[in-house]
Amino acid sequence: MSRAIFALILITLVAACGRPGGSGRAPNDLDNACSIVNQRSGYLSAFKATERKYGVPVAVQMATIYQESKFISNARTPFRYTLGVIPTGRQSSAFGYAQALDGTWEEYQRLENKRRARRDNIRDATEFMGWYMVQSNRELGIPLSDATNQYLAYHEGRTGYRRGTYRSKAWLMRVAREVGDRSVMYHNQLKRCRKV
Repeated sequence: MSRAIFALILITLVAACGRPGGSGRAPNDLDNACSIVNQRSGYLSAFKATERKYGVPVAVQMATIYQESKFISNARTPFRYTLGVIPTGRQSSAFGYAQALDGTWEEYQRLENKRRARRDNIRDATEFMGWYMVQSNRELGIPLSDATNQYLAYHEGRTGYRRGTYRSKAWLMRVAREVGDRSVMYHNQLKRCRKV
């Protein structure tokens, strides 16, 4: 085998190993929780670790990640355009499975001493969500099992939720209800999974 081919194979293997928790592509059949956790071996252990640490049910985590990134590890918000053609940057700094904003992610890293945590790592992303939702539970009284209202606080921020900013956004209210419905669907499916 030539050195060039060997080097190319080695680089490919190293690059593949450098993407913990995801390949940048969504699993197949996102309407089936069992299929999702069967396709991605690290997902279920990450969800369960967050459930043990923070009390956020696996189905709530999964429904939120579905809405935020469709389980794409390196998801980003779309570009904004000037004159319809000139890209002027992304709509926000949201990135990764949980679509955490730069500032909120940095706050999490600082307060939880998680300097090496990465938004494109499923374990780090679910732990971030657990941390955030526990704060929403403490400050706003939203039950950890209430995917609809946890999502509203997640999307609007706790200050926005407290002010009720979501009430004037019919589209967001619809999306939050969908997150709640998906959480119930995932919960019922997970009860029948062989791996769970």
